[in-house]
Amino acid sequence: MPSVVKINVLTVPAEQREVLEKRFASRAGAVENSDGFEWFELLRPIEGTDDYLVYTRWRDEESFQAWMEGPMKSAHQGGGAGGGERPKPASSSAAVWSFEVVQQAAPKR
Repeated sequence: MPSVVKINVLTVPAEQREVLEKRFASRAGAVENSDGFEWFELLRPIEGTDDYLVYTRWRDEESFQAWMEGPMKSAHQGGGAGGGERPKPASSSAAVWSFEVVQQAAPKR
């Protein structure tokens, strides 16, 4: 069964880029121990767009859904340290793209 890739497309105004990157840095380790998790990358745009790409790869759709319904849902419901109000989103819009891995390559070592 091929892996699945989820790409969260976040439109982030220039003045919010640092905020977004710091939020992701503060959550380091939040996904790595999830069953079925394979890879994560936060991709910063270089030119021509304000869209950040949040790339995650999962063993299967079920693993991704389990993370969304468990740890991810808790994090987005303000289950973080200190409680209080949730901070305003750094992005002005978001979309999730889903893909199935049909080919891949790695460096030959």
